[in-house]
Amino acid sequence: MLPSRIVLCFSGLLLTAGFAVGQTYSNGVAALVQGKPITKSEVRDTVKAQEQILMAMYGGTDPERMQREIAETRATALDALIDRELILIEFTKIGGVIKPQYVDDQINNIVREAFKGDRDALVTELAKGGMSIKKFRDMQEKNIIASVMRSKKTGEMPPATPKEVEEYYNKNVEKWRVGDQVKISTISIPKFTGETGATPDSQKKLAQEIRSKLLKGGDFATLARSYSQDSRAEFGGAWEWMPRTELDPMIANTAMSLKTGGVSEVLDKETSYIIVACDAKKLGEAPGIEKVRGDIQKMIQQEKSKKAIDDWMAELRKKAVIRKF
Repeated sequence: MLPSRIVLCFSGLLLTAGFAVGQTYSNGVAALVQGKPITKSEVRDTVKAQEQILMAMYGGTDPERMQREIAETRATALDALIDRELILIEFTKIGGVIKPQYVDDQINNIVREAFKGDRDALVTELAKGGMSIKKFRDMQEKNIIASVMRSKKTGEMPPATPKEVEEYYNKNVEKWRVGDQVKISTISIPKFTGETGATPDSQKKLAQEIRSKLLKGGDFATLARSYSQDSRAEFGGAWEWMPRTELDPMIANTAMSLKTGGVSEVLDKETSYIIVACDAKKLGEAPGIEKVRGDIQKMIQQEKSKKAIDDWMAELRKKAVIRKF
């Protein structure tokens, strides 16, 4: 039976194989990898199949995630298929073989997770995009090969050493610390004011000018009362003590990274530019390293695995002849 870590990779593998809509390639070929073509129809088929799976999985429960992952799929299409082709070439070199049962398990897993066990629903969705179950099966076989080869590169890595665990803990202790509180002041400059001549670019320039005045010794409260347009402007931008978890994550992370009295870069939020000052902070408590040692070991292993695969892929790309059209 196919190892669970390989079966569960199907989403990630497919997510990286999308198609940039509207892109055209000469003679129906998107790229050549060591002389082997990746056709634009192959790219379209791959992304279409994944889009249908994403729609089935998230269309009725989490449409925002569905759209986000579809966009990611399309944006990384060609490079992902090029990487997969490089891996398939390496697999062929070593005389690798994938058992048909592995492919069956992969497809059964997709049917169970995305289509609630209804295989006919999968076939129907594929048919809407003009894809046969045979072509879908071939696609899954290639994805499994890519997963197996990646796993081979990371399967024999040594476990994290006690020193690595300690260093990781000290560097990332805030991940486990609870009860952080921070006292901040803010200056908020709206991107859209309705005033003639005011644009997001001009407003950003204004925010940057205000920050420059602060760095030269300007009084934060005075500048906040003059320019800021948020609920704390009349108080000189000052906020009361707040738990870190109750603040916007970007603002909280920025404030906690500053020294007391420090001023942030101009933060680009959806509707405004914000300057944050850290007036004071109280750090919460973190569990002892022994309580999180297992989590840290997993995190270190994941980082090592990613680096090993990234380095391997970089080497394959460097040695290969790749042409994109």
